[in-house]
Amino acid sequence: MSWGPHGLFVLGILDSAGLPVVGGVDTLLVAMSISRPGLAYVAAISAILGSMAGSLILFGIARKGGEVLLEKHIATGRGKQLHAWFERYGLITVFIPALSPIPLPMKVPVVCAGALEVRWSYFSAVVLAARSIRYFALAYLAQHYGSETFHFLTGHVVEVAAAAVALTIFAIAGLQIVTRRNARRSKSAIMSE
Repeated sequence: MSWGPHGLFVLGILDSAGLPVVGGVDTLLVAMSISRPGLAYVAAISAILGSMAGSLILFGIARKGGEVLLEKHIATGRGKQLHAWFERYGLITVFIPALSPIPLPMKVPVVCAGALEVRWSYFSAVVLAARSIRYFALAYLAQHYGSETFHFLTGHVVEVAAAAVALTIFAIAGLQIVTRRNARRSKSAIMSE
C-alpha cells in the first residue's frame, strides 16, 4: 500500500510473469481504491500495465524457449488439458483467466501462446482487453461499495459469472470474425497469384 500505484505495477509484473501471487493484485487494487478513491483508476492502470509487462515477459520467454518450455509445462495432467484447450480455443484460454476474478491458471495458456508463436499483437490485445475490464471494474466497485466490495462480489457470484460468460462469448465471436476475415484475405491473395 505504501508504494501506491507503483506497488500494483510491480505486483502485476510478478504475478503475470509466473510468480504466483494469488489474489494479490486484485486485493491490493481494491484496498487502494477504498483507501484512496481518487487514485482508483490510476491504480487500475498501473495494475493493467504491470500485468501486460509480466505477461509479455512470460510470452517472450515461451517464444524463445519454444517447445522445450511447453513440454515442461504440459508434463502434468492439468497442463496437458490446458494445452488441449489452447489448441482448440486459442486465445480464449488466455482471455478467460485474465478476465476472471476467480483465480484460474494463466501460465500454461500464455506459454502455449508463446511456444506456438501467436502474434504479439493478438496476444497483447487479448490480455489488455481482459485485464482492463477486470481492473477497471474492481476499481469502480471499490469506489462505490468500499469495504463491502468483496461481500458484493461473493453475494453476486451468479451475476459476475454471467457477465464473464457473456464477455467470453463476445470475445469468441470477435476472434472468429477476425480469423475468418484473415482466412478470406489469405485465400484471395493465393488465388490472385
